Amino acid sequence: MMEFKTIDDILDFAIQSEQDAVDFYNELAANAKSSDMREVFEQFAREEISHKARIKKVKEEGVFEVEKEEIADLHISDYVVNVKPYPDMSYQDALVVAMNKEKAAFKLYMKLSERAPSKDLSDLFMALAIEESRHKLRFELEYDEHVLREN
Repeated sequence: MMEFKTIDDILDFAIQSEQDAVDFYNELAANAKSSDMREVFEQFAREEISHKARIKKVKEEGVFEVEKEEIADLHISDYVVNVKPYPDMSYQDALVVAMNKEKAAFKLYMKLSERAPSKDLSDLFMALAIEESRHKLRFELEYDEHVLREN
């Protein structure tokens, strides 16, 4: 498990994680079979850029607010077969990869929140976990709309 000594360490980690997600979705967009798929993945990349900007703003201003909220969980990622990224992935498989990626990020931030040495760090990890659960919900809704309803 990673060790963070400061809030800046956490924010740098979160910023890099968001950049990794941007790169991931841009790669999926570049390899998309159709213009519709490319557009969807480009939109996901733009959302991750927005999240990265929000975290950078927290780092620059030194202020963050933790919104205590429950995010719905459709649990779709609990029931799909794990898929590793591959060239020319189907939209369905790409959504599965994205759901699992966001689920893993959520779990990481939750564990870090539980192990944080201070309430401020714990709250920051919790805020990041909530953000990742929002991402996962977005992919689950997309999967429900474009995969489950079509089958």
